[in-house]
Amino acid sequence: MLVLGLETSCDETGVALYDSERGLLADALFSQIDLHRAYGGVVPELASRDHVKRMLPLIRQVLDEAGCVPTEIDAIAYTAGPGLVGALLVGASCAQALAFAWGIPALGVHHMEGHLLAPMLEKTPPEFPFVALLVSGGHTQLVQVDGIGQYTLLGESLDDAAGEAFDKTAKMMGLNYPGGPEIARLAEQGVAGRYTFPRPMCDRPGLMFSFSGLKTSALNTWQHSVSAGDDSQQARCDIALAFQQAVVETLTIKCKRALKQAGMKRLVIAGGVSANKALRASLEKMLGDMKGDVFYARPEFCTDNGAMIAYAGCQRLQAGQHESLAISVQARWPMEQLSPL
Repeated sequence: MLVLGLETSCDETGVALYDSERGLLADALFSQIDLHRAYGGVVPELASRDHVKRMLPLIRQVLDEAGCVPTEIDAIAYTAGPGLVGALLVGASCAQALAFAWGIPALGVHHMEGHLLAPMLEKTPPEFPFVALLVSGGHTQLVQVDGIGQYTLLGESLDDAAGEAFDKTAKMMGLNYPGGPEIARLAEQGVAGRYTFPRPMCDRPGLMFSFSGLKTSALNTWQHSVSAGDDSQQARCDIALAFQQAVVETLTIKCKRALKQAGMKRLVIAGGVSANKALRASLEKMLGDMKGDVFYARPEFCTDNGAMIAYAGCQRLQAGQHESLAISVQARWPMEQLSPL
């Protein structure tokens, strides 16, 4: 089955072609980072308008790269949520219009299921069951995965997601958007031990997260540094390192707890923050000590992309799932509502 995947949940337009037998044939991505950087964050209306502008040219590009014509496509998968409603509607309406014109089915895909399954595109994909850490700008969740659509939420953030905390902390220190890569870049120049931030909710049992207080600690430390006359680049680097260490250690502690609770030694990390080198190194060490395995997607498939949507959609389409031509998206959509395959 040849599936065209469309991703428009936020600020990246992704298109890909996935074949159930040959694998990923082509993918293309346009990031709106430069568009939103001037505002310090995503502007939903601008995001939606840019998706409209980019979608058809990217589809043509992917078809050309794969050497395919529309008549060869068997189905279309698109992100139906969660995400920005206006942005989601661009992808949904484009997918349904093309599906109607080409006489093929279209299927809405859960954005976070796409992230969760992105490591399946690698040469050594994980086997079910496993524990997944979904960590991005909008989500921080620990999920027990027994199969596609068989998800049990183990824990999630009570306030800011980890990626959101990275972005907000970076903005407080006057860094460019998106903040996550900026914090990671500065952390490489930081002096360890100059600052120490709390590991939120690690001093009590459970698998819930909270990064709002950590963000406030970083803000207070930066403001104190500025008031003391030290607003240097080195001060930013040292705070960035301390902040990143706190987030990474918190996530690692919770992942270890989740694995022990589930009785597993297989961990998948997915989402934009999963590209963070310090987080990968920490989780790899932890799983190595446990004699377990950690899996993640290549960096370009950690952020939003069409390949993960095409793959996830292909699995569900092959299982016989389909939907009407009605255009329906969901800004909020718990993964537990998904049907198992």
